[in-house]
Amino acid sequence: MNDTTLGAAKAPWHLWFIGGLSLLFNAMGVMSYTMTKLDMLAEAGMTADQIAFMDAYPAWASAFWALGVWGAFAGSVLLLLRSRFAVPAMVVATIGLVGTTVYNYGLIEVPAAMEAPALDIAIWAVTLSLLLYVRRMAAAGVLK
Repeated sequence: MNDTTLGAAKAPWHLWFIGGLSLLFNAMGVMSYTMTKLDMLAEAGMTADQIAFMDAYPAWASAFWALGVWGAFAGSVLLLLRSRFAVPAMVVATIGLVGTTVYNYGLIEVPAAMEAPALDIAIWAVTLSLLLYVRRMAAAGVLK
């Protein structure tokens, strides 16, 4: 039996390329989140002021951050597994990114040493592009 007889379209080459690249990109967010939660920021070279800023994150903002990074990572894994659940995972990631962005840009003042607008734009671009891509792959019958 092949994918066509199982009712799923054959996976195009770009699924593996985009899935692999997005997994690597999203793993960086998971690593950052995990290092923060395991109190490993000093080992990462952060200053005491930067660590204090991260420690002051309220639980609700941290929850949105978790939804964003873990949702995006799960979306990449599920894309590589050709699972239709990649779509809801990327929706969760987008919701998490919205909440984190509202907190960081609307409710607090991020220290200058921690501002990274180019990275923020890249995260938005990757997240939205991946959301659109998994939706397209689901609509094309590539995801099961």
